[in-house]
Amino acid sequence: MIASTIGRTFLKAYNKKYNKNYSAKEFFDKVYFQYFFNSKKYMQWVTNSPFVQMKAGQKVDKLNDTERKEKLENLHEKIDKGECDASIAIGFPAAEGKEFATTSGLVTDINLKIDKEDIYYSWIGGGFGIGVAGGYSIYFDNVELLLVLFEGWKVYRKYLDDKTLEKLRGNQINTWNGQWLNFFFGNDYVEDFDFNTLQNIDIFKVSDTVLEVNTIKWSKLFFSLSNKFSNSSLIGYVFSLGQTNKTLGFYSFYFNKAEGLRKFYRRLFGDQAAIKQAKQYEELFGIHIKRACELGTFGLKALEPKDLRKYYGDSSTLKLTKPNLNIKKGEDTNAYEERKKKLLKKDNENLIYYRTYKTWLLAMITKNKEESLEYTKEVAEALQRYRKRTNKTDRINLIKTELLASKSKKAFINTLVKIVESTKEDILKGNAEDLELNIYKSLRDRIHMMNTEDFGYFVVLLKFDFAYVERENNIN
Repeated sequence: MIASTIGRTFLKAYNKKYNKNYSAKEFFDKVYFQYFFNSKKYMQWVTNSPFVQMKAGQKVDKLNDTERKEKLENLHEKIDKGECDASIAIGFPAAEGKEFATTSGLVTDINLKIDKEDIYYSWIGGGFGIGVAGGYSIYFDNVELLLVLFEGWKVYRKYLDDKTLEKLRGNQINTWNGQWLNFFFGNDYVEDFDFNTLQNIDIFKVSDTVLEVNTIKWSKLFFSLSNKFSNSSLIGYVFSLGQTNKTLGFYSFYFNKAEGLRKFYRRLFGDQAAIKQAKQYEELFGIHIKRACELGTFGLKALEPKDLRKYYGDSSTLKLTKPNLNIKKGEDTNAYEERKKKLLKKDNENLIYYRTYKTWLLAMITKNKEESLEYTKEVAEALQRYRKRTNKTDRINLIKTELLASKSKKAFINTLVKIVESTKEDILKGNAEDLELNIYKSLRDRIHMMNTEDFGYFVVLLKFDFAYVERENNIN
């Protein structure tokens, strides 16, 4: 039923934009069918529909114009007879005789009257699913997005009919829609693009055996759409149509949260880094779409960066130590340059992870714009000075295995008390200043005021900043 709503929204906008007066059936025959099924490669595969039901010896790429038109007429006949199961109407329940199949869910026994136009609308709407990684698609009932997607249909059809792209897979309209929106609203868009342009930004997977559209992460698409909808939100319907249809539901997509993360990144690391590293850090954001749906909305929480959870509650942290770029004994110049290149690449990746994690964690715990975004760095620097005042390992162990591994506020504060007592002794010896005690007192007060969730974020952030401060001081 949702597909019918999407189809109706689009056709109204299409008729207005192109000065047409198509009914749903007319648009399906004159436009939709021509793009999707009147070719050697389909753009969409609808299970058990007349378009995929082949007679003996028939194959999609071998059908002639007459045979394709015959399948269109078969669909019309079924609709005229009142059939409206999943093979005839997109998103409708499957049927077994008079009873619905056990694979169908949320099916009513109320005898609803389904208008023929609604069935054609469902086909039209079915072409606007936006495929994302995880096996799900999204519908947005938004006129501007739908019109942009329609322009993308033309591009996908052109590539499918291009004889030089004979290996390009068909039936990927949902996957294509996701990549098309990401390209159109993203930072890589250029008007005079061609297939090579899109291949170079990883829209297509190209090898000796495969030429297909890559599936995009929902979070990457989220950031691109935020360029257009930076101050608004959209309601998205998340679903999957296949052998078994799945409905995850309607969710709000708060695109302003993506823009908020960009602003934090710029404030922390500068405009140049925010622009130059955008692709790298945006790629790291976002949990699995199914997990995001469990949160109820697509916002800041759903954008939690990749692998962040593994640093919670134990002593492990990011490896931020500067790489050893010294030439090894007996190492020739070429081998050294290759090793150096790999080390610098890995180091840059680690720094991007650090910056991405710090940006998200600060966005989660910062309550107002007046708060210092460098507070945890200031604490980390104090801890690093505390650690350097002795060559023994007891202090670094206290910091890394107790303070930064704390799973509760009580454990954290108890360890902080030990650090304070040692610092007082350092002050009496003239090795430290009262400023450090003020930092720890402020830290204690902050920890007291935090809820459990924010405390978890704060400790991980402090752990990362401590590792970065040690890096800057060349401490391994």
